[in-house]
Amino acid sequence: MEKKIRWGIVGLGRIAKLFAEDLQLVKDAELVAVASNSIDRARNFAENFGVQNYYNNYENLFKDNLVDIVYVATLHHTHAEVSITAMNYGKHVLCEKPVAVSAKETQKMINASKVNKVFFMEAFWTRFNPSILKIKELIDSGEIGRLKYVNAEFTFYKLNDDPSSRSLNVNLAGGSLLDMGVYPIFLSYLMLGVPQELVAKSKFFDTGAEIQTAMIFDYPEAQAILYSGFANNTEMKAKICGEEGEILIHPIWHETQGFTMVKNGWKKTYDLPTIGKGFTYEILETHKCICSGEIESKIWSQNDSISLMEVVDSVRKLAGIEFPFEH
Repeated sequence: MEKKIRWGIVGLGRIAKLFAEDLQLVKDAELVAVASNSIDRARNFAENFGVQNYYNNYENLFKDNLVDIVYVATLHHTHAEVSITAMNYGKHVLCEKPVAVSAKETQKMINASKVNKVFFMEAFWTRFNPSILKIKELIDSGEIGRLKYVNAEFTFYKLNDDPSSRSLNVNLAGGSLLDMGVYPIFLSYLMLGVPQELVAKSKFFDTGAEIQTAMIFDYPEAQAILYSGFANNTEMKAKICGEEGEILIHPIWHETQGFTMVKNGWKKTYDLPTIGKGFTYEILETHKCICSGEIESKIWSQNDSISLMEVVDSVRKLAGIEFPFEH
C-alpha cells in the first residue's frame, strides 16, 4: 500500500476549508490534525473532515508525530512566525500566499527550510493551474511572439466588511495588495520577470488600510498594467499580448478553467477544467518534492517567492502602504 503523506492544517478559515476539501481528492494525502486559536472551531473542523486530532494551540500540532507537513492558513502577518516554528519542529511547510509581509521575512523562512532540511513552498496555487502551465509553455515556445503587454486585475468589494476584520485592519496586514494584488504581480513576474522600473499609487480606507492599488511595471521590451482593489468588483480578466497574438485568460483568471488564444485572425479556446477547486495541483507538487527529498519546488521556487515579495515591497514603498507592527 502506498504510504500516505500526513497533513496538519493551522488556521481554519475559508481557505483552509477549501484546501481540506481538495486534499480529500489526492489519494496519497491524509489530513490527520488541525489547529485553531478556538477549540470549538478546531473541533468542528475536525468533525466535518473526520480528523483524529485537533488542537487550540499551533505548537501542539507541530509536536504531533503523526504530522508530516503543515499547511499554514493563518493571518498574513503571522505566516513567517508560524511557518518558521513548524519547520523548527522538523515539519515540512506549505504556506498560504502571500508567503509573508516582506522579503525580509521570506528570507528567514527560507533559512529555516535550509537549516532544518525540510520542504518549504508558498502555496501559490495559480502557478500550478493547468491553464497557467499551458499558457507558460505556449509563450516560452514563442507561440504569440515576443511579449509586449500583460494586463491583470483582482478585486472584491469589501468596504462593507467589519473595519476590525482581516481585510481592513492594518494591524492584521489588511489591504488589497497582499490579499489580491499579489496575483496580478505574480502573472507579470511569471511572464516577464522582475520589472526594471515601476509606478504604483494607492487609495486608503478610514482605518489606514489600502483599498485600491494601480501599478505600471516597465520592462526592457514590455509593460504591465495591474490592479487590485476592495472598492469595486470587476470581471477579473487577464491577458498576455505578444507581437503575433494574445492570450485571454478566462475569468476568474487566477483560478481559471481555460483560455483563448487569438492569432492571425483566428481563435483557439483551451478548456482545462481543474480537479476540485484547484488546490490539488500544488498538493501533488508538494508530495512529489517531499518524496524525492527536495526542500523546494522547481516550478515555484523559494527564490520565486522572495523575488515576488521584493516587487511587492517596492510597490508598498512607492504607494505608502505601511503596517504598524513593522515599526
